[in-house]
Amino acid sequence: MTETSNAGPGVGPGTALVLVDLMPRIIALPVAPHTGEEVAARCALLAKAFRAAGRPVVLVRVERPNVTEQPPGSGLAEGLARAGDIEIVKRTIGAFHRTGLDEKLRALGVGRLVLAGLVTTMGVESTARAASDHGYEIGFVEDAMSAFAADEHEFAVRRVFPRFGEVYDTASYVKALAAEPDAAGAQAP
Repeated sequence: MTETSNAGPGVGPGTALVLVDLMPRIIALPVAPHTGEEVAARCALLAKAFRAAGRPVVLVRVERPNVTEQPPGSGLAEGLARAGDIEIVKRTIGAFHRTGLDEKLRALGVGRLVLAGLVTTMGVESTARAASDHGYEIGFVEDAMSAFAADEHEFAVRRVFPRFGEVYDTASYVKALAAEPDAAGAQAP
């Protein structure tokens, strides 16, 4: 885990979880240091914790442009989406370009994003760079993402991502969310 603050990860009001490209065909890719299945399981745990704390969950998936039928496995991972989640369909590597994501987040009063998903050095990093350009604070969940090679992932989470925001692991985010009051003012379960 790469920590950039002793205070713990920021998950207060105005924070949303953005999960990138958790689709069966991408989860099945050979990634490291964590398998796609491990990443998907941690992302599901994060989504549950964010929902319990009354924080928005954004699920991003990619569709190939100019194709009438998407390849098999192009939907969201089974069981990931819940009522109230925001689904974004992108046609580029990052989640912001011509998707309406910024407008949807601003309408909810979101100013901070926590990013996870696949692939660390593609969809996650591209989304992070655009989020920074749009003025969002950013947190990264280093064990809830993976790259095409372990050294790519390590370079991103140790050298690149700390320049954009804070980097913690899934357990740190889940613990911080459990301590946050939810949207109704009650402690999260």
